[in-house]
Amino acid sequence: MLDTRYRVEIPGGINLEAQVVGPVPRFFAFAIDLGIRGIIIFVLSLLSIPLGSGGMGGGFFLIFLFVIEWLYPVLFEVFSRGQTPGKKLLKISVIKDDLSPVTLGASMVRNLLRTVDFLPLFYLVGLVTMLSNQRFQRLGDLAAGTLVISVPESAKPAAMQEIMPLAPSTSLLRPEQTSIIEFLQRSNQLSEPRQQELASILEGITHEKGDNGVEQLRRIGAWFLGVR
Repeated sequence: MLDTRYRVEIPGGINLEAQVVGPVPRFFAFAIDLGIRGIIIFVLSLLSIPLGSGGMGGGFFLIFLFVIEWLYPVLFEVFSRGQTPGKKLLKISVIKDDLSPVTLGASMVRNLLRTVDFLPLFYLVGLVTMLSNQRFQRLGDLAAGTLVISVPESAKPAAMQEIMPLAPSTSLLRPEQTSIIEFLQRSNQLSEPRQQELASILEGITHEKGDNGVEQLRRIGAWFLGVR
């Protein structure tokens, strides 16, 4: 049987696991986003009519066409936790292959290479590439080091609204950020002694011990998840 589970071990002995998704949900998500972009382009074309088909009107339309076609997926993936509207409806998300949030550079690379994945037509190259590797990565994903995973409801941190986010006092490496996010998401499933044990591993970041260290990690994790 095909195992779509993807695991990464990060510092502190914490194992992260995600479920990669295949071409079908990704196709439907892409179709939804394509429809949304089509509606936006149609509305903009109507708005540009009073400006004339050439000159200012044509320039206005071409600029927004470029922005919508190329920046639409990038902006949503970076600022909406890896989810365009289509991906959000299908409950899938783009992340880095170390299971950390997708970065601006990675998102730009994977989306710019959609042109290559589309060749010769109907995303044939991308489909063949996805079916040729266990992580279902198209060429853009392979170049950017990204994955598309499912996002079940249970993956949402519990009682997030009750946590006041706190920015870390120093810049953290990507594995450290991932460790803190995973701690927050799984802390409700751990006993208090285990939480304190894990918090002690990251004491160099929080400069706190015991329950205070646990609370600091939760607040920093909430900050990395974009809770404001």
